[in-house]
Amino acid sequence: MHEELFTSGRNIPNIDPSLEVWHWPIALYLFLGGLAAGILFFAALFYVLGKDKEYPGAVKMASIIPPVALSLGLLALVYDLTHPLYTWQLYTTFRIESPMSWGAWVLMIVTPLSFLWAFSYYREAYSKVELKIRLFSRFKFLNKLEKWVVKNRMYIAYALIPLSLILGVYTGILLSAFNARPLWNNAILGPLFLTSGLSTGAAAIIILSKSVKEKHLFGKIDLGLIIIELALIAHMIMGYYAGSQVQLEAMNLLVGGEFTVMFFGFVVLLGLLVPATLELIELIGFRVPVVVPAILVIIGGLVFRFVMIEAGQLTRYLY
Repeated sequence: MHEELFTSGRNIPNIDPSLEVWHWPIALYLFLGGLAAGILFFAALFYVLGKDKEYPGAVKMASIIPPVALSLGLLALVYDLTHPLYTWQLYTTFRIESPMSWGAWVLMIVTPLSFLWAFSYYREAYSKVELKIRLFSRFKFLNKLEKWVVKNRMYIAYALIPLSLILGVYTGILLSAFNARPLWNNAILGPLFLTSGLSTGAAAIIILSKSVKEKHLFGKIDLGLIIIELALIAHMIMGYYAGSQVQLEAMNLLVGGEFTVMFFGFVVLLGLLVPATLELIELIGFRVPVVVPAILVIIGGLVFRFVMIEAGQLTRYLY
């Protein structure tokens, strides 16, 4: 007979083994990875569609965020490692069945591509900055590099579309691969984290865009993504309630437990329902500062990662 138990009992620091493995750097890493994936996906997609001049915020202005976000995310990941100096060993092999291996290699490819994409639009999108620091005047080789990157920008865009989607899904699959954690052991997490990353990416584009038409379009896109995200969250909760007793008790951390206020208050209400309502009101024709719902979406996406990381480590299966 196969039984599943919900762990409880004593917890003596430095004596009993702790169930907590990941801390705030991992949640930050997952958030920044999803944000970068969302922005890169929209930038590459609209460029391939020939809409780069019509929607410069998505393709050009927001391009500065992914390389910064991915760099900070990788720093947070390395900071959380027990032996940071051995990080390079992740790239000495590739295990097709390991989400961590997939993530490491995708990040290794996406990060330099994000730098090249931002670099190709640097002088065009941030001409005032270039006039002050004059990078291209000081380093002549940058002119040739820029010419080569611009020439091959379409190939970079074609590569970024699937890679950014893989990166967005990976942030959720990384958690769902831990079968011993009942709150994470759910196939919905991959699509849910991808949708959340796309939503935060769209929100960031809304904030940086100067075009009313572009803000309006990405308001519609973000509204659609929020609806999908709410449906996935509802599906996730129903799946836990229909699961085993240990999954039900794990779900109680989010519904009626210590993370209820954070999950339903900050993630579902302030991070999804309120922005969706404001964006819907704006689409109907009423004047609403679109920056407000965009900021709420980004905050909600960040809190969502923290809640899932912290709550997911409090329970486990015992076989």
